[in-house]
Amino acid sequence: MSERAARKETANVVWSGSWVAERLGVQLVGDGKPDGDRELRELLGIALRRNPKRAHLLVSNVLGKHVPQKPSVVYGAGFELGRRVHELLGDAEARRAVVLGYAETATALGHAVADGLGVVPYLHSTRRPVEGVERAGGFEESHSHATSHLLLPEDPNLLAGECAPTDARQGGCAAPAGTPSGSPLVLVDDEFSTGNTALNTIRALHERYPRSRYVIVALVDMRSPADQGRLTEFATEIGARVDLVARNSGTVILPEGVLEKGQALVAAHEGAVSAATEAAVEPGRRPCTRVDLQWPAGVPDGGRHGFTPAHRAALEPALPAMAARIAASLGDARRVLILGFEELMYAPLRLGAALEDHTDAEVRYSTTTRSPVLAVDDPGYAIRSRLVFPAHDNPADGPGDRYAYNVAGAGFDAVVVTVDSTADTPELHAPDGLLAQIAAHTDHVLLAVVPSYVPSGLPSYVSERQEPMLPEPLRGPAFSSYAPDEVGWLLQDLSDTELEAPTEEREEAIQSGGAHYAESLPVEYQPSAQYQSLFKAALDLSAARVARAVGTVTETVLAELPHSRKRGGTPSARPVLVSLARAGTPVGVLMRRWARHRYGLDLPHYAVSIVRGRGIDANALRWLATHHDPADVVFVDGWTGKGAITRELSAALAEFDGFNPEIAVLADPGGCVRTYGTREDFLIPSACLNSTVSGLISRTVLRSDLVGPDDFHGAKFYRELADTDVSGHFLDTVAAHFDDVVDAVDAEVKELLAADRAPTWEGWAAVERISEEYGIHDVNLVKPGVGETTRVLLRRVPWKILAKRGAGADLEHIRLLAEQRGVPVVEVDELPYTCVGLIHPKYTRGATGADGRAVESK
Repeated sequence: MSERAARKETANVVWSGSWVAERLGVQLVGDGKPDGDRELRELLGIALRRNPKRAHLLVSNVLGKHVPQKPSVVYGAGFELGRRVHELLGDAEARRAVVLGYAETATALGHAVADGLGVVPYLHSTRRPVEGVERAGGFEESHSHATSHLLLPEDPNLLAGECAPTDARQGGCAAPAGTPSGSPLVLVDDEFSTGNTALNTIRALHERYPRSRYVIVALVDMRSPADQGRLTEFATEIGARVDLVARNSGTVILPEGVLEKGQALVAAHEGAVSAATEAAVEPGRRPCTRVDLQWPAGVPDGGRHGFTPAHRAALEPALPAMAARIAASLGDARRVLILGFEELMYAPLRLGAALEDHTDAEVRYSTTTRSPVLAVDDPGYAIRSRLVFPAHDNPADGPGDRYAYNVAGAGFDAVVVTVDSTADTPELHAPDGLLAQIAAHTDHVLLAVVPSYVPSGLPSYVSERQEPMLPEPLRGPAFSSYAPDEVGWLLQDLSDTELEAPTEEREEAIQSGGAHYAESLPVEYQPSAQYQSLFKAALDLSAARVARAVGTVTETVLAELPHSRKRGGTPSARPVLVSLARAGTPVGVLMRRWARHRYGLDLPHYAVSIVRGRGIDANALRWLATHHDPADVVFVDGWTGKGAITRELSAALAEFDGFNPEIAVLADPGGCVRTYGTREDFLIPSACLNSTVSGLISRTVLRSDLVGPDDFHGAKFYRELADTDVSGHFLDTVAAHFDDVVDAVDAEVKELLAADRAPTWEGWAAVERISEEYGIHDVNLVKPGVGETTRVLLRRVPWKILAKRGAGADLEHIRLLAEQRGVPVVEVDELPYTCVGLIHPKYTRGATGADGRAVESK
């Protein structure tokens, strides 16, 4: 947007500083140029804050921090300042410049100045310490509520000067230590008021990295006449040239005693006004939709550790596609806010500017902040409303309140909350967290997570803790047919890899020890029309039963998570559901739906791979430990058979601190776990099919040539099977019965919580008995329960099916599959399961005839 257009948009409105000006006598006076006063008022409003050093706050209308503004206007303001700096320095000096921005307000402004300046590196100060990164300096911001700034460049030579951009990345620097550098340092802040912050910075850096030229850049130069001469004196003191470039200039006239009057005014209005502006609407319970940005690998989330020309070259071509992914999730939203997060301003700003080109919707941009400001719902005041929520990035200075201004009541029908992965924590998703606060004021909340950048060369323990290289979870519709907020897959996409092998070949290789079952995939079973009808009938028959089990296991999890209690009927605990792909994933989705349907809880849900004999995906656990408290993680599976996966998980987690090895399952006929929906062995319809009831995702794959030491396990997305996909139909059919079973669930959970639910492992004992009784002598070839028996018929070479005498509708699909494969169904007594599938104990391809039918062992 042009300056003229922006000016027209704000014309004929009440100045957003008039409320304070009328009460305190504060005045904004332009620089004496024609229209100077008007332009300054268009650029700045005034608000009040509880601050012992400065009660008033100049609120910029083009910074994008407190006041939502068009992203193109915000970015354009910084970029234009960068062009002016380039003209001031000239081509040669501009190419050698380094740009430094101030946290938190000027991180994006400084980055935009660097973009406008040209091919130069950028760094911004930070209040987030990163263990293992050497500090290149620090300084104080005297009037701020949070004063300490850290400089943490990945390249320790970045601020030294005399380094070409490519040299800086390699650590090469031509100037000897102590030699003034010919590389100008450009310092960018939103406001140049007293000049103390900039001069403190230059003084601190000049002692360590002396140079001959500095340029200070600000949106507004608001120095008083008394302060205006200090810059020249300071330049003479350090023996360097110091220039100032500002978009507008003027002066704030403060009457005598304004600080005390301002503090009294804040105190008088804070209680009543804050209550009106913060609690007008209860926190929302609408679900949050995650957007998979597919942020380019290796590109930092911002300038906290430096942002080089190479990073800029990688980001620019990726922006349109990322904006298109956001646009695809907006639906029919007509007024959209891109909401950044404290220091994370540049990434959401650029995404917002790119989104303006991909949608006809009206797009605005602002960010959350640490700064507490009084909100007054008056058109003559700059901060009309504020949302208050707990910090959600585990800040080094401890927990505290954070704020989002002018979002509530602004008429946004979609808000895209953009955070880095360090801030994607349980606090963000909590009932009183930012997402819930936003949901109370908009119809559609989206969450876009930018991977937090961790500099290379850190000690391994730091890298492991902060997970610099692990990608964000895969989500639908790019991976799986589930909605993106239903589940995040901690897997890598192997859809383009040929992994399927004939069932008989796989069985021979597996039983001979020539290959592991997770190194290939069975050919996806394509159900006949008769089998599909059987599935639908089974679903209609058992949906309420499944819903009851879902409710029971979910309520048990909510009740027993550490520190759980109910506040007003809503559980305070927020478990992180981690389903074992893929049988556990539909169950995890249903548990998440139950928590949202009954309590408005938006539980995080991920799917991870666990492989019998090889353990759980360690990289997935590392990712989870980085983003969530391991104590909150609840592992979810569909059912237990003999308990092999239960034992596998327990053994695998012994190497990881904090995770609870117990599994929550829908059905526990084997008596292997203490958290379950039922211990009956009944038909769970999701066991009847493969990928077409599991989001079109294959079982997981672990093969050394495809999965490296830093990779997630793999899986395939069978997009080509979309026409036969019933994943959503299964979920919707079960969820439709939630209200019908609430009373039964509550009664059942009350009994379970008071009962002895210790595992009996009777299923394992039964499997050992059957293995010996039928001469198999290998418990891995005995698959107990309806779910496991179905898997045998769909994926392995079956030998016999043992059915409990008198079993009825739960086995109709088993009987049909057995008939299709020529497998005998033998009815037996004294079976603790409804059925048991026996894999053929002969492992050569002679185990089946030419027609694929089973051959009896002699």
